[in-house]
This record gives sequence, structure tokens and C-alpha cells, in this order.
Amino acid sequence: MIVVARSCFAALLFAIAAVAPSHAQQQEVVALAQKEREPLLKTLEELVSIESGSRDLEGLERIAKLIAGRLETLGGKVELVEASDIYQMEDTPPQIGKMVRATFTRTGTKKILLLAHMDTVYPRGMLAKQPFRIKGDRAYGVGIADDKQGIAVIIHTVAMLKAMSFRDYGTLTVLINADEEISSPGSRSLITRLGAEHDAVLSFEGSRAESDKLALATAGIASVTLNVQGRASHAGSAPERGINALYELSHQILQMRDLSDPATGVKMNWTVASGGRVRNMIPPNAQAIADVRVLRVADYDGIERKVRERVKNQLLPEAKVELIFERRRPPLEATDASRALGQHALTIYRELGKELVIDNVAEGGGTDAAFASLKTTAPVIERFGLQGYGSHTIEAEYVLVSSIEPRLYLAARMIIDVSRGRAPGVR
Repeated sequence: MIVVARSCFAALLFAIAAVAPSHAQQQEVVALAQKEREPLLKTLEELVSIESGSRDLEGLERIAKLIAGRLETLGGKVELVEASDIYQMEDTPPQIGKMVRATFTRTGTKKILLLAHMDTVYPRGMLAKQPFRIKGDRAYGVGIADDKQGIAVIIHTVAMLKAMSFRDYGTLTVLINADEEISSPGSRSLITRLGAEHDAVLSFEGSRAESDKLALATAGIASVTLNVQGRASHAGSAPERGINALYELSHQILQMRDLSDPATGVKMNWTVASGGRVRNMIPPNAQAIADVRVLRVADYDGIERKVRERVKNQLLPEAKVELIFERRRPPLEATDASRALGQHALTIYRELGKELVIDNVAEGGGTDAAFASLKTTAPVIERFGLQGYGSHTIEAEYVLVSSIEPRLYLAARMIIDVSRGRAPGVR
């Protein structure tokens, strides 16, 4: 019995040694992360020097070619993918920029998907006012935090793996889309399909400057649009002949002002309203838009049902009220698999003497990682990008230069450990 016990213990020690990274391996990744710091900053300068708003097709084409060229140089099989199976929303443009998809095939079995986006919220012309620059620990630029840093981190993580001659994954897929800021109408179906085909999904939106974290959950985003059609008439001599669209719109907004539910995290807030033509005309039309956030995919059905039921109660029966409920982006929901892999990321970060926050509470913003999670049980984790600040602002968007090396280390080690079967939560 003692011989058997000792034999089992020896086998256990051998198994642990086989999967645990050696100090030399850790140091190799540290050294490579340090080596990639300056090249990554150069890549960031190239990326932010191309204006690539979601509707700027010329800019999106330029940046897509740049990204494709870099990934091809690293050995990927690269294709520019046309948007297809487009999910039409009110603000979906007639043309959507191409995605960059790169596939790296090696000798292992695990399939890993890396996500980022190349489009920004900014109109052309902002680059002249906000060129790339480094001041202290901050690298500034238009769209640098959201999400050009994510592209740069992916490119240089792949460069580190190539420098290591790392061949233990089966497939490493990189997908950079061009429509994230407009709710990914042309890429969501592909992201969902790829999510189901891979064993782990790492998405490279950035972390906040003040909070070094990964996210296991993000909010789902929907919108409610009310279009009210009334009838115009002279406001002074014949107001009774009109149908006041503003009255009806106000009634609808007020009767739907209490649909948020703190217990479930459902939020619905009216944020935009307009109506009328001129001061002395009974307004013939009016419109309002509400922002909706949910934490669970199932909650969409409940809030939509309540809105559609409430809208039936009209103040002015003669008015025509049109309601449009758009599910713009699903929530990313934390799962046992993502929690387990997130805890593994925390232990990797501690190898650098740093603490990582693993956040399983949605903060309110949406993510493409949510599409990747829709039809898979594999772990999906967001915010592998750099720490930064200023997304969607018009003044000072930046990333922290000091976050480059630890985030490169984290991304590379996660890919290595998933590939070698060291990562819990991966099927």
C-alpha cells in the first residue's frame, strides 16, 4: 500500500511539473514583452494616424490593409471579409467596412479566438487636432483606447509567440471588425459562429486607467424609438383641429418612466426627444429615443413586452404611435467556465507581482465578446487590452504605457496555458 501511495504521489508530482510553467519560461515571456514595448508604441502611432470612423470607408480600408499586412508578416493566413448577413438597425449605414481575419495553424488541438475592432466614433478631421504623442506614462491619440490599443496588443502578442517558436495551439484566429461602434451589424453573425468554434475567446477592449481588470460580464444594449404622427393646425386660430404629437409623446414618455428594475439590472431611460415645426403650429410629429440596458439575454423579452403593452394606452386615440424596439447588442453573462479561466488569469498576473481584478458585474458598456458567447459554453473574457481613459471623448483619449508589458505578458501566457491544457474552464 505504501509503495502504491508513493507511486501515485510521484505520478502526481510529474503531472504537476508537466503543466506548470518553469521560471525560465516565465522569464522568456517577460523578456519578450519588454522587447515588444517600443515596437507596440510604433504600431499604435501607425494605427491612430489613420482615421477610421465607422462610416469612413476609405479610412477603414486603409487601416484594414495595414492590419492585414502585419498579421500576414507574422505568418497568418489573412483575408479581408465582407460584411454579410447584416442586421439592419435604424442607423445601419448602406456600406460597412471589411473585417480582417487571420488564421494561424500549428500542431496542437486548442482553438483560441482573439477579438478587437478598428473603427472609432470620431468624424474625420480630429487627427489634426489630436495627433499621436507620448507624455509621461500616457500615449495619446484618436481612438487609441477604443480600440486601436487592442489591435496593437494582439499583433505584438502574436509576435511574441512567433519569437518563441510556440506551436502548441491548434488554431489561433484573429478577427478585427470595422463596425463595433455601430453595434456590429455586419460582423455579429461571424463573431457568434467563431465563438462557437473555439475553445476560448479573449477580447481586447481596454481596462480603465484606475482599475486593472478583466471583465466576465457586460451589459446588453437595446433602444426604444417612439414615432408619433399627429395633425398640424394653426396654434392660434384652430388648435382644436390639430392632433398634438407632443402631447401624445409626453404621455408615452411619462407612462414608461418607471420600467427600470434595480433588482434585475434592467435600465430604461429616455435620452432624446424632438418634435414640432414652428412656434405657431400644432406639432404634427414628435420622436423620442430611450436607452435600454440588460444583464441577461432573457431580460430583453420582459422589457420589450412591458413597453409594447404600455404604448397601447394613448392620450390621443387619433394619433398614430409607432414603436421600434431594437436589440442592438446582447449582454455578456459570466459563466463558470469564464470564472475559472479568469481566476487563472489572476494567478498569471501575480507572477509579475501585480493584482488583477476579475469583474463579474457588468458596468454598462457593451462588447462584441457578447456575440461570441451566444452559442458556446467556452469561456469568453473581455478587457485584455491596455489600461486607458477617454473613450468616446473629444479631448484626451490615452493609454498607459506602463500597462503594455504586463498586458502582453498576460495575453501570451493565457494563450500558452490554454494551448497546453493548463487553463481551467477550457473544454
